[in-house]
Amino acid sequence: MTTDKFDLLLKGGRVIDPANGVSGRFDVAFRNGKVAAVAADIPLDSARQGRDVSGRIVVPGLVDLHTHVYWGGSSISIDAHDFARRSGVTTAVDAGSSGPGNFAGFRAHVIERSEVRILAYLHVSFAGIFAFSKSINVGESEEIRLMAPADAVRVVNANRDVIVGIKVRVGRNSSGRSGTQPLDAALQVAEEVGVPVMVHIDHPPPSYEEVLDRLRPGDILTHAFRPFPNTPVGRDGKVKPAVRDARARGVLFDIGHGKGSLSFDTARKMLEGGFQPDVISSDIHVLCIDGPVYDQTTTLSKFLCLGMPLEDVIAASTSRAAAALRRPELGNFSVGSAGDATVLDLVEGEHAYVDSLGQTMTGRQKLYARGIVLGGRWWHGEAGTGSL
Repeated sequence: MTTDKFDLLLKGGRVIDPANGVSGRFDVAFRNGKVAAVAADIPLDSARQGRDVSGRIVVPGLVDLHTHVYWGGSSISIDAHDFARRSGVTTAVDAGSSGPGNFAGFRAHVIERSEVRILAYLHVSFAGIFAFSKSINVGESEEIRLMAPADAVRVVNANRDVIVGIKVRVGRNSSGRSGTQPLDAALQVAEEVGVPVMVHIDHPPPSYEEVLDRLRPGDILTHAFRPFPNTPVGRDGKVKPAVRDARARGVLFDIGHGKGSLSFDTARKMLEGGFQPDVISSDIHVLCIDGPVYDQTTTLSKFLCLGMPLEDVIAASTSRAAAALRRPELGNFSVGSAGDATVLDLVEGEHAYVDSLGQTMTGRQKLYARGIVLGGRWWHGEAGTGSL
């Protein structure tokens, strides 16, 4: 081992690293912005800074695959720094807040100024989700003239370091009578540039099955555990065959909680049917940050209380999310990986939760974020700045 001191040592925590099959008491050390060592006992004096995290859970930096963080540039978006602090999120993935017509502003004014890592799904619609607030809600996919595949290809090719895929929203609320046309435009772009599509689904048309039928291996259906209509559960209470068929060919299923897209009833039936989500994400935005979503740790806690094992819940916001992004440097504690970590408390007691329909659930556990490591350093970002 090198004689150079570690920059930071997290000592004595319960490390859960699903990518490497690790769950137990270990120390985690960082150097030069990367994970440098994971071992049962790393001396405290081997690091310039040490933090005692005994009794707490230490996981690779949480990845939230579906957020809206183009603060100030889109009406749907929130402040990534404030959200990261309350959620323990070190990588926020924006899901189509911007399109090819305004991505340059998102990159220059938010992404490049952010201490928290921000990646993005570029919307195939020219200006992204441009009319979403408490007073205005216009589906950007209703107007086919706003679909901008040629511009999207150009913007992806110029920003491959931060753009991870193409976003599109379909359903009665977001695409009106356009059906699957916006999805077809998004798939055309994705094929051209070699990235996955993340597709939002709300009320029909199109149907859940029509959307799934078009998706390719690695594409992501977000709002996957939504309530009726366009639910993945049949009248018999079982997982629809089309859903199982899509998973078998490699389609990924993401929660994307949001204001209207998670039903406890649907989630229970899916889990009872042996169908866990691939990824658990918040879909945090201005209309759900004060409830029912609040933050990513609350979203993860809901699935913990619905019966998912803790290790699987963590995987759904670390290793599985990183795999969906095709970013192997994220979501794990392998030596040389990104030096990000999230420190959590798992608190026992009675905790009230609410889904997107207003249905309530009392759970016995809740995860709370107690700190994050960004680029190998304990993060002290300021909350509520209104800018990045």
